[in-house]
Amino acid sequence: MKLQQVIINEKEEDRILFSSNGFNFKKANLVLAFGERVFLDQVLPYKKIRSLYPEAQIIICSSSGQISDANLVENNIVATALEFERTTIRVSEIDILKNSNIQDLGDVLKDSLFNDDLKSILILSEGSFINGTELINELIKQTKGVIPIFGGLAGDGYKFEKTTIGLNNDATQGKIVAIGFYGDAIHFGFGSDGGWSDFGPEREVTLSEKNILYKIGDRFALDLYKEYLGKYAMELPGSSLYFPLSMKENKDALPVVRTILSIDEEKKSMTFAGNIPQGSFVRLMKGNLDKLIDASYNAASQIATSQSTEPELALVVSCVGRKIVLGTRIEEELEVVKEVFGKNIVICGFYSYGEISPNFNKVACELHNQTMTVTTICEV
Repeated sequence: MKLQQVIINEKEEDRILFSSNGFNFKKANLVLAFGERVFLDQVLPYKKIRSLYPEAQIIICSSSGQISDANLVENNIVATALEFERTTIRVSEIDILKNSNIQDLGDVLKDSLFNDDLKSILILSEGSFINGTELINELIKQTKGVIPIFGGLAGDGYKFEKTTIGLNNDATQGKIVAIGFYGDAIHFGFGSDGGWSDFGPEREVTLSEKNILYKIGDRFALDLYKEYLGKYAMELPGSSLYFPLSMKENKDALPVVRTILSIDEEKKSMTFAGNIPQGSFVRLMKGNLDKLIDASYNAASQIATSQSTEPELALVVSCVGRKIVLGTRIEEELEVVKEVFGKNIVICGFYSYGEISPNFNKVACELHNQTMTVTTICEV
């Protein structure tokens, strides 16, 4: 596998950050390009990227910040081109604005991507309309839970207005893109960790509908949440990124983190990026900067300690909430990933509205929020 990474600015000028020896732009199979949504709308970079990599499948994804090496890149597009030597790929795109039936989405992916040589699937999904849990559940259903799936939900900075994705076109609303990887030469590693600390008692969800939470115990969810947030309550829903929820589907389940997307003052409810099932258990969480950075190190270390082959590329998907909380220390969570894998690895990725990665209990994937996820790729 050979790699090239470039930055494209508002003048559509490109600057090469890295290029493997012998990389051939005409043989690039896949390009992953990330940029802020407003910037993508202004620049419309597809034509430029296509001129650089004429034969590649090009995916453009809006973000809340781009990742290159150990650096956060803003107001520029980071495009990473992959030239596979012994691996084939297939791509598929679904428009959920035209068809929001999640089962139809699963059928399209199954028909277009599945065969016996499928090793993994990369999902880049719009992040404004999709119920992330339903998306994940359908993917697990179609893959029978044995194909690892990774990726994330597109971002829109701190605006939360709309997110965009494009496959061989400029990015637009409502798209979900899937990339299948095939053959025995390609190898993946997966790691994820959050680093958030629980506080307050664990409480049972007594009224919810999919990803909308109405009541916790005998209290309206929004009233209880505001009580804990104190002075931050006036800044909702933005301030919720500082205080996500830890959710367990039952007492014995492992917790996952859920982030609030919106609130309804009239119904006193909160809408999350993933489902909060009735009967599940939730606790508030808060961030400690050192623990959040340690979590990034742990996510990378999960891969490094379990693999004998040296990875060539790391796709890093971290949450916009982590970016807000870490503030000026944001690049520290990227530096520790680089520290684990060493100077030879190429790092790309983005800050998202939701992270998709396998965990220890689910080979396929899990929807994460407020988490650092790392996927490594290499050919052997």
